[in-house]
Amino acid sequence: MEIGGTLIVFIILAFVALIVVAKTAVVVPQQSAFVVERLGRYRTTLQAGFHILAPFLDSIRYRHSLKEVAIDIPAQVCITRDNVQVGVDGILYLKVMDPERASYGISNFNFAITQLAQTNLRSEIGKISLDKTFEERTNINMAVVTELDKASEPWGVKVLRYEIKNITPPHDVLAAMEKQMRAEREKRAVILTSEGTRDALINNAEGDKQQVIKASEARRQQQMNEAEGQASAILAVATATAEGIRKVAETIQQPGGVEATQLRVAEQYIKQFGEIAKAGTTVVLPANVADVASMVALATKVFKTADQK
Repeated sequence: MEIGGTLIVFIILAFVALIVVAKTAVVVPQQSAFVVERLGRYRTTLQAGFHILAPFLDSIRYRHSLKEVAIDIPAQVCITRDNVQVGVDGILYLKVMDPERASYGISNFNFAITQLAQTNLRSEIGKISLDKTFEERTNINMAVVTELDKASEPWGVKVLRYEIKNITPPHDVLAAMEKQMRAEREKRAVILTSEGTRDALINNAEGDKQQVIKASEARRQQQMNEAEGQASAILAVATATAEGIRKVAETIQQPGGVEATQLRVAEQYIKQFGEIAKAGTTVVLPANVADVASMVALATKVFKTADQK
């Protein structure tokens, strides 16, 4: 009987020892923090690792994860500045920075931050019109994070970012927006078509203008070339004529030149009268037509006068 009683006492003592060890030896996981109270008052915060507590005096009151946590913000109805109701939901990312303040600063910081996120979101949506809600998502997210971070600082919690997941307008508003977008696309198509037609007309007009300019320049160049050619031809004829007259004058100055000139004039005189007679049946002749000698003398006098000059 004594052996049996001793065994029972040993078992009881072993059980008590296990309880004491369980109460005093604590292993804190990585990225976790345990808040320890001694007789109901805050004593310390245990970081990752192995720790020994005072038996029956110290107790772990709160366990916090130091990892970044994502909290789903339920969908809610928000009213825009132009009085349109839209359903908006989002997701919030936060992290516990001070386990002590997160334990004693507020009873449930997740619930409090969720409510603040919804309140601030309604406030931000109410500042803008429906058309701007889709464009200003980034600005709305930043504004919500700024306000939540200010409010959560005393709680030892850091709000990292907030993201709007969905913005859902009413069905009738969606239908109106679809019609508006369709009309806007058709408007842009008409504008692009008209601009293309305008550009084509401008290009054609510019091409016609350039063609006219080039044609006029070509005509001007042609006229200039023709004028230069005619001037060159006239100059060549005048030069040849002057050279011929000079040669004739020089020839006249030679011995027998006057007689040869008289003979040539007489021949031309007679030849031209013969041509006149062939050209028609009626011929008007000067009174002294038969006086060839006087005509030759007159021509000779002209050559002499020109030579003296």
